[in-house]
Amino acid sequence: MKNISIKSIEQAINKVDNLDDDGLEKIAEYYSTAQPTLLGYAMQAAIEYDNPQLEGLLIYYFCLIAESFQQEGTNPKTVTEEMIDEFEEPFFQMLDEYFNSDNEEIIEEFSDQPELIRFMFMEISEPDEDGTELDDETATQLFIVSTAMITLLSRAAA
Repeated sequence: MKNISIKSIEQAINKVDNLDDDGLEKIAEYYSTAQPTLLGYAMQAAIEYDNPQLEGLLIYYFCLIAESFQQEGTNPKTVTEEMIDEFEEPFFQMLDEYFNSDNEEIIEEFSDQPELIRFMFMEISEPDEDGTELDDETATQLFIVSTAMITLLSRAAA
C-alpha cells in the first residue's frame, strides 16, 4: 500500500476546511456513498460510546481521511462487513498492546499509514486554532475510531 504523504494530508485539509456548508454536505455525501459500510461502522462507535460530540468529529475526519487517500491518488475499494470482521480482533489486540506500552510505532505499523496516524495524534493532543481542546475521553474515542478508518481504507486500497 502506498503511504499517504504529508502533502496529500495538507491538500485534503485545505480542501475540506475551505468548503462552505453546501460543499461540506456534498463531500460528505460523496464519501458516504463511496464508503457506506465504513461510515456506518464509524458512526456506530459514536452511538456505542454514547458521545454526541464524537458524531460531528467523525464525519469531519471521515471526509478528511478519505480525501487524503483521494489526494494521494489511491482508489480504495469499498470497505465491506467481511473486511471489518477480519480487522476487529487484531485491531483490538493492537490497541491493548499500544495502551500498555504507549509506543506509537505499534499503531503506525498496524495501520501502515504513519503520516495519517501522526496527524491524528497531533489533532487530538493539541488545541484547535480557536483554543478548543477535546476532553480526554472524546480524544481517545476519536483516535481509536479514526485509526480504524485509516487502517481499513489502507487495506482496501492495497
